[in-house]
Amino acid sequence: MIRSGSGRAVILQIFSHASRSRVKPSRGIRALDTPRHGRHVNSVEGHEGQAPDADSAGPASRGRTFDSFDLPEPVRVGLRGAGFTHCTPIQEKALPLALAGRDVAGQAQTGTGKTAAFLLTVFTRLLAHDRPGTPASPRALVIAPTRELVVQIADDARLLGDATPFAIRAVYGGIDYRKQRLDLEAGVDILVGTPGRLIDYFRQHVYDLRSVEILVVDEADRMFDMGFIKDLRYLLRQLPPVERRQSMLFSATLSHDVMELAYIFMNDAVRVSVTPEQVTAENVEHMVYHVGKYEKLPLLIGVLRREGEGRTLVFVNMRRSAERLVHYLEANGLKADAITGDVDQRRRLRILADFKEGALPILVATD
Repeated sequence: MIRSGSGRAVILQIFSHASRSRVKPSRGIRALDTPRHGRHVNSVEGHEGQAPDADSAGPASRGRTFDSFDLPEPVRVGLRGAGFTHCTPIQEKALPLALAGRDVAGQAQTGTGKTAAFLLTVFTRLLAHDRPGTPASPRALVIAPTRELVVQIADDARLLGDATPFAIRAVYGGIDYRKQRLDLEAGVDILVGTPGRLIDYFRQHVYDLRSVEILVVDEADRMFDMGFIKDLRYLLRQLPPVERRQSMLFSATLSHDVMELAYIFMNDAVRVSVTPEQVTAENVEHMVYHVGKYEKLPLLIGVLRREGEGRTLVFVNMRRSAERLVHYLEANGLKADAITGDVDQRRRLRILADFKEGALPILVATD
């Protein structure tokens, strides 16, 4: 369970006694027992301080200012509209290389500003000259592993690219199959999508990849974890040669598999590594409870009522568990909803929006 509110976050793990032997509290975790009741890759290393959330407006960082970069005016307008003034560590290291046209393989955690790093590069490159090819040929391709990440990247692109003339399209499964196809046929400059839906439309000749000038692969490590690497390799083989395009890859971990991908499909990529100086955030309290199997739900209700206001994200391991937990919470006067694998995309997006806006205080999800 993860709670946030009033600038404080609490990570709470509840285990039954049967699973206690598999849990080993690490440094910074308080354990509580309750009574029985391309080619070659160069490297640039760095350390990350307390970088602001990539999705928040007006980051307060002491990094390099965006004004110090030679950015086109439409890009500067987008930055001002988003309230961004200073770079996060990954942006400060990746942007000078990317804006100079180098391929970049970046290691950075989610929430460090990598999305803005590659979007600013995309806009700057595309604004430098007119479109080649046909309107149904994307000039930039961004590949991400999940529907939610695709939606987030597209939203960020529309925010930062508000003053640019580019058509930004997002394609992903579970929703609006025909509408997404019609949008692509109407014209696209920047295409963001999941591997499966991208391949589906590509094989139907809805768009082609011959005019791609810049490629971005986001969360590459998750592509491997989720079994998308075969699809990803298929898409990359359809692109122009590495010498005729710029490529950027971002991943939380630059494993051997990820770096092999960079070696094959990127051109003399520079590795940019931003390592957190501290593993846990200062404002996060991490607690582990070991209780009996039938004490877990009463304990959860007690903790939720004790913590009071704020948003709570609860993870469970099965869809049926999520549904049962939502019914249990609502029976105890707590408003909750669940996201599981069989929830359709429209409802999923609506639930996530309610949770982000605070209209839904408790979100249950399968992990």
